Amino acid sequence: MINRVVLVGRLTRDVEVRKTQSNLSVASFTVACDSRRRAADGSTQNQADFINCVAWRQTADFLGQYARKGAMVGVEGRLQSRSYDRDGQKVYVTEVVCDNVQLLESRAQSEARAQSAGGYQDSYQQQPAYQQGYQQPSYQQPSYQQPSYSQPSQQPSYDDGFGSSAGLDISSDDLPF
Repeated sequence: MINRVVLVGRLTRDVEVRKTQSNLSVASFTVACDSRRRAADGSTQNQADFINCVAWRQTADFLGQYARKGAMVGVEGRLQSRSYDRDGQKVYVTEVVCDNVQLLESRAQSEARAQSAGGYQDSYQQQPAYQQGYQQPSYQQPSYQQPSYSQPSQQPSYDDGFGSSAGLDISSDDLPF
């Protein structure tokens, strides 16, 4: 039997990272995945599915540190169903337990998207490239001398096997590339 899930979508909120009693990191997040559905009138409509996901250990720590709301992520894992009691009622939960989560956009793309959306301008903290008082070392580019080449006075002749010693002209051929 196979239980594999692969999702690509955007985070609907910042990742929530907690610690268990045994000090394991666990991250909870929701991924919004677009899906096309056919309406009753035959037209297609884009809708989103919101899928709850859970990541553990180093993956959870990574997501808590780098993933922000709106980030494009790729998730690979398995479906898990569980239940618990809340106020005397049994609550059933189906979620993806993540084996692998990847951020699918660069930090620059994420910041540009956040700024163009008007929100989350500080989704990643800007750090100065150099600390105050530190000067970037200067480097001198090494000088190289170009080797000199002389053009041959004649075109080389070769035998193409067809009795012609002239060069092969392919400019008029119908080549597929």
